[in-house]
Amino acid sequence: MLETTYVITEQDRKEFREKGYWISPKLLDDDQIARLRKAHDRVWAGDYDGDGYPMHPQSVRPAYEELKLRKLDNGWWVNDEVRQAVTDPVMGRWAADLLETDEIRLWHDQMIYKPGVGDRETAAGNVGWHQDYGYWQATDTTEMITVWIALQDTDLTNGGMMSIAGSHRWGLIPESNSFFDQDMDSLKRKFSALGHDWTEEPCLLKAGQASFHHALTFHGSGPNRTNEPRLSVVAHLMPGGTGYRPRVQHHDNVRLLGPRPYAGQPFDNAYFPLVYSRRNS
Repeated sequence: MLETTYVITEQDRKEFREKGYWISPKLLDDDQIARLRKAHDRVWAGDYDGDGYPMHPQSVRPAYEELKLRKLDNGWWVNDEVRQAVTDPVMGRWAADLLETDEIRLWHDQMIYKPGVGDRETAAGNVGWHQDYGYWQATDTTEMITVWIALQDTDLTNGGMMSIAGSHRWGLIPESNSFFDQDMDSLKRKFSALGHDWTEEPCLLKAGQASFHHALTFHGSGPNRTNEPRLSVVAHLMPGGTGYRPRVQHHDNVRLLGPRPYAGQPFDNAYFPLVYSRRNS
């Protein structure tokens, strides 16, 4: 990671509390950006570090639909550059300061490849308006945070993310696990009909910057209208002590607790590495 002494300010925390997201200073240096872009090429080609396997091998295929979004969970299992990026203590410290907690662990990561569609009219590559916690209800806290790291300058032209300011204060909305629903207009009508103020704000990022957004913040992204792919690495983070909330919603991470998980069992084994602890800093 970029050597940085930046410290989260009270203004940063206020912005995060009010909007549900915060845009960081540059987190990656240019060499690391280049290495992570190469990591994308290697992972999608099935070239892994170590002797393990991806969490979802079916996500890595020898041939892809040309315009389809690619997403791989837990890239850190199979790529050293991704592991370094999503367990970086600077990132963890910023997340801890925004959530006002003492410890941060990795819930899981994602490698996301959004192909360029140019001037073709297609919804392929859209990411539907959703709340991350819509997928994470097997955890016993909504106080989780996502760090979306851009590997190139990113704006709405190449399918950059948009957030709904203040939506983290709405609570968990039913059926908000809608990442793969590409009809963004229909989702907007559905969720904005709940009576909340629907204010879309683009997350404009330079290469190496990140958006830190709350697990309840609605966000999504439209098509990449360039001819080059839009690449990102994403770290989903949780406070230390986050535990299992049983019989609510399936999540593959629960299997990583063992064959007989119990209510409140902390997600704190080797699959959920410690990213930052104030006690260790």
